[in-house]
Amino acid sequence: MAKEKEEATGPAERTARAALCRVGEPGDETMGRWLAAFGPEEVWRALRAGRRLPDVSDERWGGLLLRAARADPARDLATAAGCGARLVCPGDAEWPSQLDDLGPARPVALWVRGAPSLRFLALRSVSLVGARACTDYGAHVATELAAALTERGWTVVSGGAYGIDAAAHRGALVTGGPTVAVLACGVDVCYPRRHQQLLARVAGQGLLVAELPPGEHPTRHRFLQRNRVLAALTRGTVVVEAAARSGALVTARHARRLHRQVMGVPGPVCSAQSHGVHQLLRDGACLVTGPDEITELTGAMGELAAQRSGPLLARDLLSEAGARVLEAVPARGAAAALREIAAGACTTEPDALARLHELRALGFVEQAGERWLLSALPGRAAGAHTPGIQG
Repeated sequence: MAKEKEEATGPAERTARAALCRVGEPGDETMGRWLAAFGPEEVWRALRAGRRLPDVSDERWGGLLLRAARADPARDLATAAGCGARLVCPGDAEWPSQLDDLGPARPVALWVRGAPSLRFLALRSVSLVGARACTDYGAHVATELAAALTERGWTVVSGGAYGIDAAAHRGALVTGGPTVAVLACGVDVCYPRRHQQLLARVAGQGLLVAELPPGEHPTRHRFLQRNRVLAALTRGTVVVEAAARSGALVTARHARRLHRQVMGVPGPVCSAQSHGVHQLLRDGACLVTGPDEITELTGAMGELAAQRSGPLLARDLLSEAGARVLEAVPARGAAAALREIAAGACTTEPDALARLHELRALGFVEQAGERWLLSALPGRAAGAHTPGIQG
């Protein structure tokens, strides 16, 4: 399966891209411009030969040469194969073309661990991100959203970190569906360490994805650059919880620049972990509270969320005239004459009498001689399904 996915890119280019993954850093736009101008094989040859490429400082060029001297792409490819991973390059059948929207910041290649096709999983995918130090509320919402989206045939993509990321992956896994973790380290590195079992489950049921070659560890810069891949890979980004300064907001900003849907789940106004989401909503993100609202924004035309309303009461089905007559009947068990009720409803006595008979049939009112009063159990009779009341 993996061999078929690799046929689009030749061995020399694959080797060059594997080497450049170790030489450059994720999101390096200078490297991206070199690749566009000269191609990966020529860039790799220039680095090995020390032949200066344009638009780079002396210090930066010297650092790249040091890294190129230490790069061993054959070893990296073998290490990846040993842990069940593969290198997916631009032009491969498995390459998600939406990553090309990143322009010069597009990944040189992606190391992918797991059986499914990354391109297929990304076709209907949503990033679910948020605070590492999330609240119980945030974890619950992320888990429920991920499970519901996965059941609807969507792929939940997140970053494999503590908090919202972990809740999102677990919610997807519990349904038996796939999920994708985009890492800021190599696909053979377990970070955070306490997520060893979780990441193993993700790799077994979905995919682990990284720009960095095997053995590489995360840094703050790499976490921030990882977020652009989360945004570009998916149709939209949902931020569940985020403080005023949160990496999840970086993902949302990348998504906005890429013209992806940006969504936020509101939280308690007194919770610092929701301040960033609330600011995001004020800046124009779409408020979402359920999976149907997410799929309406990111799915195909016609995938509309159901309209939500409060519980339907029997009196909600009354006509306007019938409701006015009912309102004119005194409360607290007091009885009123027909003339008083007609005056209160601003109608004639014959019309009020006709409405009162309808209301009595529906169980709203009772007649006591010449007077009328509210029923002890209004609306308990056939009311909600009786069409006559709509006249």
